[in-house]
Amino acid sequence: MVLRKIGYLTKEELVNSKCYPSEERFKKGPVAIIECTEEIPCNPCEAACKFKAIKIGKPITNIPILDENLCIGCGLCIAKCPGLAIFVADKTYSDKEGLISFPYEYLPLPVTGSIVEAVNREGKVVSSGKVIKVLNKKSFDRTPLVTIAVPKEKLDEVRGIKRLENKDSK
Repeated sequence: MVLRKIGYLTKEELVNSKCYPSEERFKKGPVAIIECTEEIPCNPCEAACKFKAIKIGKPITNIPILDENLCIGCGLCIAKCPGLAIFVADKTYSDKEGLISFPYEYLPLPVTGSIVEAVNREGKVVSSGKVIKVLNKKSFDRTPLVTIAVPKEKLDEVRGIKRLENKDSK
């Protein structure tokens, strides 16, 4: 996969790469979005998916491919990706909002119910979001998963939140 000079994939590039779920799949509920661009020896996402929805195959440097029909959007793959390149989107959450789940490796962790600044792939704030869930399971190997609700029209754009201020560091 060829990255443009901006250093990250645009939504158009993702859709054209055939690694992005179809709009028909999004209508069925949560689904993983794999934004991996590195052709390096890596396959933890494939091993993490107990539904066999992620395929890398041989060679191990292949870009992961999602079988959207097998993916249930459980998010187990998110924490296992060392490149922090997997997200889960749920466009069926409500009429006006969708959910986006992503890895968050900073402290402090956001608090469920709090309002946060949602950022795009470039790190620019594009919306506010409400923290719906924070999972920090031991099996995630210190990579908590954060799920936020954002306006549906921003869901394809949001990929994280602005790092929260650590009040203890002052």
